[in-house]
Amino acid sequence: MNLRKRLSGAVRHYWQTRLSQAEKQGSISGVKDYAGRADVTGGKHMDGFAKLICDLLKESGISSECIFADKKKELPGFFRPTKDWDLVVVADQNLLAAMELKSHAGPSYGNNCNNRVEEALGNATDLWTAFREHTFVPSIRPWVGYLMLLEDSKGSTTPVKAKEPQFKIRPEFRDAEYEKKRLSVSYARRYELLCRKPVLERLYDSACLLMSDRDTGLHGKFIEPAADLSFATFVASLVGKASEYVKAKQLGQ
Repeated sequence: MNLRKRLSGAVRHYWQTRLSQAEKQGSISGVKDYAGRADVTGGKHMDGFAKLICDLLKESGISSECIFADKKKELPGFFRPTKDWDLVVVADQNLLAAMELKSHAGPSYGNNCNNRVEEALGNATDLWTAFREHTFVPSIRPWVGYLMLLEDSKGSTTPVKAKEPQFKIRPEFRDAEYEKKRLSVSYARRYELLCRKPVLERLYDSACLLMSDRDTGLHGKFIEPAADLSFATFVASLVGKASEYVKAKQLGQ
């Protein structure tokens, strides 16, 4: 499927769109608005990923009429009326999949990273509680995924100070090399843990972590820092769910 080439195109679209949005908002360098206003008001920078995933779903046999990436993506929750997911798949009144497609570019990482953690855990908890309470009847158990594209920069890959006024942080958040300096792991490592832990806790069925710097990213370059969080693994899990549904429908006809 030339998956890596197609993924490279999505990465390239992301950076081109962000730079374009930053310039339109009057930031010549793109630095000031990169993590702030452009991220909030610009939108569309993750469209390349959404389109790629939509194409893969259609190639697995899901009708385009069942895939929602532009509108009609709101799903009912348990702790709130609705949540607008980034991509939703609904076939024959069955919620097949829901996913979040997120990004984080510098220079600000601290509070934004914490916000991403809270969002990811809150969204999944809300959906699964609603599912438990039969909100999506007659749906089978849906597939829920989380994808994060993180800027590969000094700010995201350098260990950071950990505040521990009352209790020590968990060992996986400690950078052993800088134990005496009380430094925690980098934000890149924190995002790796964010993607992996919710899958282990079954809050998400699969998660993906990609990293790309703003210079080579314009040419579609990216890295996958963890093999278990690769894009291929992510979409294989999703396509497997889609193909399973298509096959079951065919057998039931």
